[in-house]
Amino acid sequence: MVVAKLVYEFSEGDRDQKDLLGGKGANLAEMTRLGLPVPPGFTITTEACRFFLERGHQPDQLRVQVTAALRHLEDRVGRRLGDSVDPLLVSVRSGAKYSMPGMMETVLNVGLNDRSVVGLVEESGDERFAWDSYRRLIQMFGKTVLGVEGEAFGAALDAAKERKGVRTDVELDAGDLKTLVEEFKSIVADHTGREFPQDPREQLDLATLSVFESWNTDRARLYRRRERIPHDLGTAVNVCTMVFGNLGSTSGTGVCFTRDPATGQPGVYGDYLVNAQGEDVVSGIRNTLSLDDFAEVDPASYRELRQIMRRLETHYRDLCDIEFTVERGKLWMLQTRVGKRTAAAAFRIATQLVDEQLITLDEALERVAGAQLAQLMFPQFDIGAERTLLTRGMAASPGAAVGKVVFDSATAVAWATRGEPVVLVRKETNPEDLEGMIAATGILTSRGGKTSHAAVVARGMGKTAVCGAESLEVDSVDRAARAGDVTVHEGDLLSIDGTTGEVFLGELPVVPSPVVLYLEEGLEKAVASLQEGGNEGTADVVRAVDRLLTHADRVRRLRVRANADNAADADRARRMGAEGIGLCRTEHMFLGERRTLIERVILADSSQERDTALQALVPAQTEDFVDLLTSMDGLPTTIRLLDPPLHEFLPDRSELMVKVAVAEERGQVDRDDVRLLAAVERLHESNPMLGLRGVRLGLTVPGLFALQVRAIAQAAARRVKAGGDPRPEIMVPLVGSVMELHLIRDEADAILAEVSAAEGVDLHIPLGTMIELPRAALTAFRIAEAAEFFSFGTNDLTQTTWGFSRDDVEAAFFAAYLDKGVFTVSPFESLDVDGVGRLLDIATREGRRTRPDLKTGVCGEHGGDPESIHFFHTTGLDYVSCSPFRVPIARLEAGRAVLGHPDTHTHTDDDIEKG
Repeated sequence: MVVAKLVYEFSEGDRDQKDLLGGKGANLAEMTRLGLPVPPGFTITTEACRFFLERGHQPDQLRVQVTAALRHLEDRVGRRLGDSVDPLLVSVRSGAKYSMPGMMETVLNVGLNDRSVVGLVEESGDERFAWDSYRRLIQMFGKTVLGVEGEAFGAALDAAKERKGVRTDVELDAGDLKTLVEEFKSIVADHTGREFPQDPREQLDLATLSVFESWNTDRARLYRRRERIPHDLGTAVNVCTMVFGNLGSTSGTGVCFTRDPATGQPGVYGDYLVNAQGEDVVSGIRNTLSLDDFAEVDPASYRELRQIMRRLETHYRDLCDIEFTVERGKLWMLQTRVGKRTAAAAFRIATQLVDEQLITLDEALERVAGAQLAQLMFPQFDIGAERTLLTRGMAASPGAAVGKVVFDSATAVAWATRGEPVVLVRKETNPEDLEGMIAATGILTSRGGKTSHAAVVARGMGKTAVCGAESLEVDSVDRAARAGDVTVHEGDLLSIDGTTGEVFLGELPVVPSPVVLYLEEGLEKAVASLQEGGNEGTADVVRAVDRLLTHADRVRRLRVRANADNAADADRARRMGAEGIGLCRTEHMFLGERRTLIERVILADSSQERDTALQALVPAQTEDFVDLLTSMDGLPTTIRLLDPPLHEFLPDRSELMVKVAVAEERGQVDRDDVRLLAAVERLHESNPMLGLRGVRLGLTVPGLFALQVRAIAQAAARRVKAGGDPRPEIMVPLVGSVMELHLIRDEADAILAEVSAAEGVDLHIPLGTMIELPRAALTAFRIAEAAEFFSFGTNDLTQTTWGFSRDDVEAAFFAAYLDKGVFTVSPFESLDVDGVGRLLDIATREGRRTRPDLKTGVCGEHGGDPESIHFFHTTGLDYVSCSPFRVPIARLEAGRAVLGHPDTHTHTDDDIEKG
């Protein structure tokens, strides 16, 4: 019978076995393979952990294989685990494939007991060290393995220091620690009903079991959900010979990095403590020394460490994070891994390694991510400033914003017009708040989540937003908001942090993003400005961003467009690198003053009156499109015909009912209000998002889509006559049947031909559809007969596939779904590949079977989501479209997607012309 190998000595593995050995075990094995001074040991595999998690007991062969590995270790070092003479002691540490710092268990000094501590005293010649090591074992073992509350040990330790009249642990002598060991053993017995285990092998087995069990603690599961690490990976267990940095002045312990992980600055960085164990470095109980100080204290060990650091960075070809211990002048390497770093350091280090010829530009691009670029683009508060927290909500749209509180859109616009920064505070926002949202520096709502209207629009505009601050009571009538016993009035200053979800009273200083300056105004100007301010390090970061974005543009296949509804947004998108507009939402052109024109269309009593009202809209629409096509000259511009239900352009039903009822009671009836209420009642729907909207409007309100098609055609003709190169595309929303599209297409083709003849200009304006219904995706082979392009509206496609109402479900149960593992992330944030993604794939393949030159893209929120972009690349879409602010992120991720799938190819000039 073949028995699975569940235990690997460090000499048997390598860094490519992280799935089996975990990250820590694989890197210990790699350092051993390189011949570096690693304390010998062995790793129990993740397979053993998964077996335990699935069946509730360890594999029968595990104890046998651990025994064999332990005996081999004992023979190699010439000591026995827990022996009374020169005992072998080991550490037992977790080590999953992905780093989960502090989430799982570690037990040091395993093997110490009442007998072996005496042997350790004799061997080390340091009684205090031996009893301190035993004290640490009981405390750590009691807490992590036996479940004793850590406060019990902490209280006993504090009492010992108080008796002695000292402040720190290191001031306790051997006698004090010996007494403390007995107290700790009594605490274990009192809390668990059993004595502290004296059998070294029982200690090892229980510690191993506790590491396995720690995989499913609440904190570990929460961390994995947040970091989107699968729950079924399990952890390895590393059993390593103990080496001690607390054996006197010739011993110590430290942590170092081969470059600065905060800034990316070249050089060595780290901390060292003489006569200490690893936990002392991170606990902060003593001031650490720099590596320069270490060089003076122990020059020989320092020189060896520097050689190893250089060797590891060369071997891993990346920033390395290293833990080490010096035991009586002997250097030991305890761990290495590719180091975590800030977003700024990630870009800077990647390009440094290219210049040092350790990696290629392709590899450098793979080492940065869109999420890191986003961090560099958002403004931030000065972390050193004093602050007073008012409330917390969801971090809906990152950034830092300071402004005077206003409670409605009109006030936001008015105050912003006179130069006052404002924060728009609402219970929740709706489309009518758009002008105020544009005017505001930041948005704060007491309701809604990350996919609420406020959040989606704010992210699209690059506005800072905090949503769902439930402790905040917003009273728009009294113009005040209350959180606890604090009341904020209109005009008071607030500072909102869209990265953390925190809201502060008063004004915090904001640090602008130099990366946005570079994107808006160019590399040369941004670097010059930074150098003038003495910020050469930040200038290096900006140069690195430019270099890697430029390389991403060279290699990517996906084109990147922007969602933009006006010329100002289009201009900004183009500066950000957009290669066209993937979604222009024309409904935003009918807000504000033009709303009355739409009301006239809705309230028309005759077709003649309706046609007159529609004709009045054509000039304004034409001017909108002329401006848009001018900004996007030479680039594709996809214009979506009117999509929302008409009731969104009418007053609120409840408010209007109250107004009419009060007027009737006073005998002051306004006939226009009565007619308006009748229209609102007629158009009222229980579920308007699935009602009369999109293509259904175009088929049931004669002339509505025709006016928009005519305005697009006339705008294009004007641009051609002016020497421009307009490339409009007409997109019909919410199509579910090819017959719907045929009917709209027939009307559109006739109008285009008419305008073309009248203006003497040859117009070819592609007409396509937005795929946002499952039926449209499943019948794409039919719809492609009438559509020249598909644009996937993944926001609504997600709603209709899941049966979710985006405005309702997040607050209602998404938190529970995330907690229970139904989601690892909201399907509105990152594409549901298995469900919505499959529909997208089917529609793309079957649509191209009917029309091989069918152009396909995405214009939902997912178009700017890094993970979703990789799926869109592999599915073969032609482009993604996202908010102007996210265009650089999409450009970067589209390049990285190619490198993650080397069988794909970059665009040719013909592909670029295709759009």
